[in-house]
Amino acid sequence: MSNSAVFSNNDNGMLKDGRVVLCGANAYEKKYYFNKKFSKIPESIQKELNIICVLFTEEVGGLFYIVFDEDGSVSLETNADDDDIYYDEISSGLLIGEIRRTRAELLESLSIYYRMVILGEKPEDLLNE
Repeated sequence: MSNSAVFSNNDNGMLKDGRVVLCGANAYEKKYYFNKKFSKIPESIQKELNIICVLFTEEVGGLFYIVFDEDGSVSLETNADDDDIYYDEISSGLLIGEIRRTRAELLESLSIYYRMVILGEKPEDLLNE
């Protein structure tokens, strides 16, 4: 995924494969992106997402983004420029695992939010899972 695919504001955060970027950070350009489509998410959660993304790229480098898959599940993704000798793939995998463990409740809440608000699923359907 290219930098422009994640950090552009002109396509509402929609990727070519149908997934939607919630937020992301770019260590090369020192930028943070938050999809304005999700502006109704509480500010405290928006700040927490900002911290997660920026700290990830400060520690590992490259790009990091949180994406909603078509079914509403949340994916944490990272990549780097081919010539980035400082990007650490092993550390990035370990850090993604740590984020999944320590922020599991947040990620599950984001998935539920997306499924109810964006996909229009009914709360009772989510409870039956």
